[in-house]
Amino acid sequence: MKFVITPMAKTLPVLFTCANLVACGGSSSDSNAANDTNTTEQTTESTNVAPTVNVGSDQTVTAGDDVLISASIEDDGSHTIEWTQASGITVELSGNNTDTLSFIAPNVESDQSILFQVTVDDGVNEPVTDEITITVTPEQSAEDPDAEQDSSAWIINTNDERASHILNSSSNLGVLVNVQSVDITEVNGEDYTVVTSQGIPNYNVEITEEIYDSLTTRPRSDTDFVGGAPTIGVGDIVSFGQDIGYSSNRNCGTDAGYGYWPPGPDCPTDSTREGYFPQEPTPTEEDCDTGLGKVGLWVNGSSVYNWEDGQSYNNQGTWQNLAPVAEQYDVDICGGHAANGDYHHHFYSSCLADMVGDKADGHSPLYGYAADGYPIYGPWEAEGVLAKSAWVVRDYSSSSESGCADDSRSCTLVDSYDPSQGTESSDQGPDFDQTVTTLSGNELVAYNGYYKEDYYWNSELTQQGENYLDQYNGHYDETRGYHYHVTVEEVDGKLTPAFPYIVGEKFAGSLGENSLAMCSTGNTAPGGPRG
Repeated sequence: MKFVITPMAKTLPVLFTCANLVACGGSSSDSNAANDTNTTEQTTESTNVAPTVNVGSDQTVTAGDDVLISASIEDDGSHTIEWTQASGITVELSGNNTDTLSFIAPNVESDQSILFQVTVDDGVNEPVTDEITITVTPEQSAEDPDAEQDSSAWIINTNDERASHILNSSSNLGVLVNVQSVDITEVNGEDYTVVTSQGIPNYNVEITEEIYDSLTTRPRSDTDFVGGAPTIGVGDIVSFGQDIGYSSNRNCGTDAGYGYWPPGPDCPTDSTREGYFPQEPTPTEEDCDTGLGKVGLWVNGSSVYNWEDGQSYNNQGTWQNLAPVAEQYDVDICGGHAANGDYHHHFYSSCLADMVGDKADGHSPLYGYAADGYPIYGPWEAEGVLAKSAWVVRDYSSSSESGCADDSRSCTLVDSYDPSQGTESSDQGPDFDQTVTTLSGNELVAYNGYYKEDYYWNSELTQQGENYLDQYNGHYDETRGYHYHVTVEEVDGKLTPAFPYIVGEKFAGSLGENSLAMCSTGNTAPGGPRG
């Protein structure tokens, strides 16, 4: 496809002077008469006027387009033309010294802006310039799903299977597990996938040496377990909610969830939810923070939560806890727990990976959907290749643009999406080697990366493309359209959650009035609810 960008022509007066009347339209007889009478010849000195250049309005093109940008130039003499690319993904330019620049729009995974500038110099006056921004959008086709809902991906309970250890509060029967129904409906002219679920998965986990060791080496294992140690061993198969010896929260009933969760979190309960996911998600035109509570559903019907747990250092509301860090000892053997009865994951779960058949032998399968309708895939971009978050930890040294004057947590970034805007003073955070105590009584070191304010989005990483993600923790490919990734890092052969873990601080897509989530202000109330 060829995309031609032509500016509206500028109609400008042509400024000139006449050396004789013939050149200005006078008759030859008038000229001869003037010569016959020996009139004094009049001459007027010519003036070289600066050129003008106009490249038109900013435009949007699609990846793969042949793009032509024409400059409209008015000048009364010779001049030189030079096009330059001022910013954006580097492209190969043709016609750099002509009035028409051409290039092929590069492949992109999300909208990318490229700034071009043209300079015209007549060698007499000051050079004149104009510029134009070309926004390149991802290539799409009629066959491209672009995140259209795949009903077959949901794990639907077709035989009324019930949980063995989580009981319905009214019937005393086991809660129906996984997803109860998936339907397509139209609301105000827009198609939605409607998913109903009780929020309880049917995980069954074989206890490995690694899982068993993680239980016995907990910092408070002697008190976290009723008998000082787990009651299961390597090789045992544990069903969701089965007692493994924990001293659970007392809202969990005996033989009905008690003993499966470490001290602190609530026991999950049947929590009927109906999630509306737009069949054709649309990019958001506003900042929409994800906030506390549900930000989506996993394919087994349980809830997706974001990075936060609602707590902050000394209840100041500034140094906000990252749930996968501060609550690492508050989750079950599948990496989940409940808040107000709502079972959820803040980060990667090997149990969910097993359920959807993610064997790390290619691009991860679908794990769930965010509230904006965009799909969430697992951590793998290809075999042996992890999707990479473009959020990085700050350099707090005073010489860094993200640092503080005293090299400590005494300032926050003005804009975590643009560290060049600098910092502003804040309540003092803990030293990087200081020990802090979680709500469940575990003592952890507040290293750089413990709090949300320790991170910023590095746009240069996103611009590299490939397996790097954008600020929303997602990207585009031709097979899956735009989608999020669960992000992890491989450390010593183990997968470790990587901020922002699932969906970023903000949704990439718009939320409807019927969405199961809502845009948050992004502010965390001091001592707020636990996530």
